[in-house]
Amino acid sequence: MTDTDTPAPTTGLTDTELAILDLEGQWWKYAGAKETRVRDLFDMSATRYYQVLNALIDQPAALEHDPLLVGRLRRIRDARQRQRAARRLGFDEHYPMD
Repeated sequence: MTDTDTPAPTTGLTDTELAILDLEGQWWKYAGAKETRVRDLFDMSATRYYQVLNALIDQPAALEHDPLLVGRLRRIRDARQRQRAARRLGFDEHYPMD
């Protein structure tokens, strides 16, 4: 285990987890810029990064660290999951069938 994988005593999150949350708080102007930054900072693919991020935002320590950001990321994730489920079921969630 490296120093970046050891949880910080004040937050319960590792330095890497804190850096991921910091990165998510930024806005990206150009397509691909975020993925390039992820590879440079964390040496992981975009797919792996989003797997780690999704697990991270479910941690109470992440919510405590930055409640607005984590809440926003959870809402975005939940909306995307609902959209995927609606497409699989063959209807558009924007136009309910009732």
